[in-house]
Amino acid sequence: MDVPARATHPPPSSHTRPSQAPISRDPPRSGTRLSLGLGLGRFDALTRRAADTPGLISFAGGLPAPGEFPRSKLAASFVRALQIPPCPALQYGWPEGDGDLRSWIAGQLRRRGASVARDDVIVTSGAQQAVSLAAQMIRGPGARIGVDPESYPGALDLFQARRATLVDDGSHVDAYYLMPAVSSPRGRRLSPRERAKVLSTLRPIIEDDAYADLCFDGPAPRPLLAEAPDRVFHVGTFSKTLCPGLRVGWLVPPRALRADVLKLKQADDPQAASLPQAILEDYLRNEDFDQRLVRLREFYARRAARMEQALRRYLPGWRFESPAGGFALWVEPDAEPNEAFFLAAAIEHGVAFDPGSLFRANGAVTPFALRLSFSSVARDEDLDEGVRRLARCWTEVA
Repeated sequence: MDVPARATHPPPSSHTRPSQAPISRDPPRSGTRLSLGLGLGRFDALTRRAADTPGLISFAGGLPAPGEFPRSKLAASFVRALQIPPCPALQYGWPEGDGDLRSWIAGQLRRRGASVARDDVIVTSGAQQAVSLAAQMIRGPGARIGVDPESYPGALDLFQARRATLVDDGSHVDAYYLMPAVSSPRGRRLSPRERAKVLSTLRPIIEDDAYADLCFDGPAPRPLLAEAPDRVFHVGTFSKTLCPGLRVGWLVPPRALRADVLKLKQADDPQAASLPQAILEDYLRNEDFDQRLVRLREFYARRAARMEQALRRYLPGWRFESPAGGFALWVEPDAEPNEAFFLAAAIEHGVAFDPGSLFRANGAVTPFALRLSFSSVARDEDLDEGVRRLARCWTEVA
């Protein structure tokens, strides 16, 4: 695998800032319908409009539940981190990150069956930087990257910015980008057959494990890293299980390539941010993180079941699979309206969603689909109200 020249990457296109206004039972009207004779950039204007709409229920963005952030405990960790002389939390650190945090991450991966040592782990600014570093190790521009038919938009944008060719039809590829434990947006787990097929190709694999700890049926499964450490770039993050504001993720590259990956990181990012790491290390020392994961799995599984129930009641013609974990449902309605028109109409009815085309490598708008995130709405009952609003809008549009 050659190391191509670095490139800058656009931010993920799937994240939107949720409205912070109280939710009203009366759906708001957002005014004059937007003109939608635009390019794909129209979604940015629509999602920003949704974020500024008082009372809107947002199923967009794939954000963790704000009510589950351990604010008081993180605040205590922040204070303690600043009291350690000579205050390393405010000083420069190493590009690979702090040794104690890397040891903790390595230990978690060993529990899942992977042979990982502290020095195998590189701390990154969230999972996105980890995916970017791994992508730079794949053969240069024009490399064929195998992806799921629907995948994480931040990774798709990143690969396309590097002029990679995205392949979602099972044909020949130079490398894979996969989310084996829990995929985004579908919430699927890679089947044993699919897993064996990917491993049998002997191609490099970028394994994005962002949602692995949020499998509804229990602890994170055995990673691909455990099966093929010589060619798996393992990506992880605390953004889904703790909070994205700390921006702490990690990458475990193949050992033969670790020095090259670290050089790439150091060229763009000379140090992993010391303060977030110090806060996180203190939190992990003083709190039961495993018990937190148990609570989060139960919380998000309950949210998923509530949204499924609402969809079956109010939109019985819409198709979806129960997710294995994560934050969202991938839904395929029973008609094919204009995607952007329906999003604008939904916003007028006081509800927002992520259009399906954002998750497809070719940006295809058909078959019509949408991602509905159940994770970050304020209350469980807002799931019911949001789906009711979608149903009213669907009756008018479709």
